[in-house]
Amino acid sequence: MKPFIKGAMKFQADVFPKMSSLFKTLATSQNPSALFITCSDSRVIPELLTQQQPGDVFVIRNAGNIVPSYSSESGGVTASVEYAVGVLGVTDIVVCGHSDCGAMTAIAKHTCLDHLPAVAGWLRHADAAKAVNEAHTHDTPIAKVSSMVYANVVAQLANIRTHPTVALALEQGRLSLHGWVYDIESGDVKALDGKHGIFVSLAKHPDTVASEPHPQLKAA
Repeated sequence: MKPFIKGAMKFQADVFPKMSSLFKTLATSQNPSALFITCSDSRVIPELLTQQQPGDVFVIRNAGNIVPSYSSESGGVTASVEYAVGVLGVTDIVVCGHSDCGAMTAIAKHTCLDHLPAVAGWLRHADAAKAVNEAHTHDTPIAKVSSMVYANVVAQLANIRTHPTVALALEQGRLSLHGWVYDIESGDVKALDGKHGIFVSLAKHPDTVASEPHPQLKAA
């Protein structure tokens, strides 16, 4: 814990004073523009990856950047999505997977998780991605894991559309969905082009979205 304590003291002494005006504003309110859903992996830092300040992004982190489909059995992810969209009014949601993901590796390699029943149960929310990935041919085990990461982002975007607040915001034209895959070694980000069903370089295609806001439906 010593490095953490030392870091907290450095924050209080050096960092906080330089940002005190920002924290004074944030003390009573927050107005993030995006919900960022990513893995709990210690190598993935959303604020660092997106270069955002405190208060700019609402973050959900869990094993495998998973979003369970909406159901009557509420959970932390469901509640956080509902709050971000229904109360904070975020205009964008990013589901971000990453290279060398332990959760996706376990699924792709059929790792026995009998000793981790909670993890095994949680990863069942990626069954759709697993089914898609298993139907494809992969040249190497590494390629199979990588493909699983991408398939999972697509599957979780499908899951999040089942949440009432998300479905309503999309239909009302006030929310866009984004699917990213972050490569830890290179720093590159691939983004899902929902119109063409492919992942492209975010650097080369910065306007890429997985799902644009829907025009409001009107009766004929």
